Amino acid sequence: MTDWRMENLDSVCEMRPPKSEARRRLSGSEPVSFVPMHDLGVDSMYFEAREQRALKEVEGSYTYFADDDVLLAKITPCFENGKLGIARGLTNGIGFGSSEYFVLRPDRKLLPQFLYYFLSRESFREEGAKVMTGAVGHRRVPKEFIESYAIPLPSVDEQRRVVAMLDQALDGIAKAKRNNEASLANVDQLLDSTRFGLLDEIGSRAEWLTLQELLDRGWILSHLDGNHGSEYPRKEEFVTKGVPYISANCIDDEKVDMSLAKYLLPQRAVRIRKGVAQSGDVLFAHNATVGPVAVLETAEPCVILGTSLTYYRCNRANISPRYLGHYMRSRKFREQYEQIMRQSTRNQVPITKQREFFHLIPNIKDQIKVAAELDTLELKRLSLRELYQRKLVLLNQLKQSLLWKAFSGELTDARGLAA
Repeated sequence: MTDWRMENLDSVCEMRPPKSEARRRLSGSEPVSFVPMHDLGVDSMYFEAREQRALKEVEGSYTYFADDDVLLAKITPCFENGKLGIARGLTNGIGFGSSEYFVLRPDRKLLPQFLYYFLSRESFREEGAKVMTGAVGHRRVPKEFIESYAIPLPSVDEQRRVVAMLDQALDGIAKAKRNNEASLANVDQLLDSTRFGLLDEIGSRAEWLTLQELLDRGWILSHLDGNHGSEYPRKEEFVTKGVPYISANCIDDEKVDMSLAKYLLPQRAVRIRKGVAQSGDVLFAHNATVGPVAVLETAEPCVILGTSLTYYRCNRANISPRYLGHYMRSRKFREQYEQIMRQSTRNQVPITKQREFFHLIPNIKDQIKVAAELDTLELKRLSLRELYQRKLVLLNQLKQSLLWKAFSGELTDARGLAA
């Protein structure tokens, strides 16, 4: 790469082109594309602009861009996740979108596709994440970091060659990832279908009971969430060891991942009187991330729940926690809380509404039998999921290796891609 030179991005890109361009080209009533953050992809060179709005509706507070501009998310976690893409096929060639975009317009010395691949490197995201500024949850990459970031720049012909080789190689990786993800989805669908079939089979000899009826019968001993009111812990009160404190993000693959827990000192934890779970409780994520369910299995005497979780404590003479967990992951239960969420703008299922939901409760022998069958299938699913996840990691490592070679000038021929 002796003929490659290093250039700062702001010397080969126009940063944040002016909105006056759009105003010169269009009247306020004419349509333009609108691209919110969720439409900017990951691992996709071009994003789809699904929405249109009149220019006058968006020109004030949104970010302007045009065809062939490169969009890069600046805010956490979108930046770290790799939200990035090239604008193409915009309505009237013009788009507006989130204020959390960097817009980079390459000059004649830089191809948008070459820039896209350069910004796709994990090393770039890691460096950007280290210099983020702002409050937790709203941290952003400074524009000075982007402007002064150096890109190795060969001739345009060499850029075309590198882009063509990466297109070919990464298309194969992308297809392998799609096939892998489809296989993973098929495994999940198989478990869901089996769960539905088993529940349907026992339906004729089971009762449909609301949670409130189960509480009244004493079959559910307690049902509480982690709404601690004035006793909600402050950030500085969390420590590295003590009484575990968990939120919805700790439920992963239908298990509680205690490695993601925070901790409170025992003398602080004792002030919290409700939302204190114990081993065997069924946990339901009811706020922000709605739906994940797990049976808490822990040697800890108690675990404090955050505001996003609710526990269901079973009377095991009448209800198996394993069975209840499987039922609450089923379509029969899911459809009930999804209906509630469609009626609200908030992504949550209040504890009062949960008590209106129906549960399919067979006799305890049937519960244990169904739970055992589903546990066996769940173990197989987890084993396959781990295998597929390892494949995805290897595919991503291969992609990053190819990108490293590309921007080190080592892609000399097709054999370099497979090295």
